[in-house]
Amino acid sequence: MSVLTANQPAIARVRDSSEKRHRRILYLCTAVAILPNLALAIYGWNYYTLDAAHRALSPKHDLLKPGGTIGIRLGIFGALMFLAIFLYAFRKRWAWLGRIGSTKHWLDFHILLGLTAPVVITFHSSFKFGGVAGIAYWIMMTVVLSGIVGRYIYAQIPHSLGNAEMSLKDLQELNHALGARLEAQRLISAKDLEPLLRPPDRARAEAMSTTQMLFVMLESDLSHTFGVWRLRRKALGIFGALYTLGGILPSRNRALEEVIDCAKKQASLSTRILFLSKTQALFRLWHVVHRPFSYSFVVLVCIHITVVLLFGYS
Repeated sequence: MSVLTANQPAIARVRDSSEKRHRRILYLCTAVAILPNLALAIYGWNYYTLDAAHRALSPKHDLLKPGGTIGIRLGIFGALMFLAIFLYAFRKRWAWLGRIGSTKHWLDFHILLGLTAPVVITFHSSFKFGGVAGIAYWIMMTVVLSGIVGRYIYAQIPHSLGNAEMSLKDLQELNHALGARLEAQRLISAKDLEPLLRPPDRARAEAMSTTQMLFVMLESDLSHTFGVWRLRRKALGIFGALYTLGGILPSRNRALEEVIDCAKKQASLSTRILFLSKTQALFRLWHVVHRPFSYSFVVLVCIHITVVLLFGYS
């Protein structure tokens, strides 16, 4: 037995500990991102809902207008957040930055910043979207929407696996594990799982365009989610379904949840393998589209900041 094999349990424990610590930090940062924005929305509601003519008469105008005490700080903070967002791209080019943390953890914070910064910028603009700043804002929203689509496509590619053959091997292992878990409980049968595990038709999948493929994958993910809810309702009965909010929440039945978790992974991996080549091609295309919008947004933001510094911002 090699030293590496002998140390695998210890390595797994270290990874689990690191992942739990990352999750705690991520949840804390999410709360820090949500709560101040929520407080600002509540405080500024009676200002942001006024029309432009009446805002100047509001006692909150000097605070919340784009050049106000709070507004200008929101703009600076939003710009700094966008600079932090681009660190994810720079990490691939700067070796010293690439050695810090894992790509997955960086991506989590990249997404959190990418969702939070537009909210901060929206409050900075006080919901006024004119001029160069307005153009930059809508390009920013296009980048955000593009990022959400890109993250979904990225999730469909089994990055932890070397290639499709390894994916198939992993699928076989999941199939064996599912069989063992099914035998360990009596709440659901293999027949109950058939609708959840049935992949899209291969011939139809090969004939699809990339756009059709994306919608079919989204439809498949939603179908899997609703299928899991139905399984829980059927397995747990009326009272169990009420306790899990119609099957949405996990139950306390460990054997049942292990079967469901294994079936979800198997169904998801089957779909990913089926669309693997198309997904990889679509992700490369997404990069071609996403980058120009990101760069043009940066240029417009620099122009906006320069104009503000030269001529002021009322």
